[in-house]
Amino acid sequence: QVQLVESGGGLVQAGGSLRLSCAASGRAFSGYSMGWFRQAPGKEREFVSAINWRGSSTRNADSVEGRFTISRDNAKNTVYLQMNGLKFEDTAVYYCAANRNPVTRSSDPTDYNYWGQGTQVTVST
Repeated sequence: QVQLVESGGGLVQAGGSLRLSCAASGRAFSGYSMGWFRQAPGKEREFVSAINWRGSSTRNADSVEGRFTISRDNAKNTVYLQMNGLKFEDTAVYYCAANRNPVTRSSDPTDYNYWGQGTQVTVST
């Protein structure tokens, strides 16, 4: 069992930056690949970014490529999402998720086994 707690969301102006954190507890964090997803009101949950267990390989959605960066610190049991150049359309609840497959960087939410409760990111114009 893995428990995930996101933090770092908030209100930011367009063009600004935020860094989300996801703290994990429970079973060995380094054994999981991790992902970030988001869900805007009235829309389906969508993939944002994912990282393998070592942090050596990442994958981003086209919509955030070049603006968002995922990273992890296994010593701190934490995964991060650095978000720069935020746009109004980035407004959503952001969720982190853990995947028992340590090497994949899956964009499919059904591949993930554990989820956090989410943190709200609101971008104003």
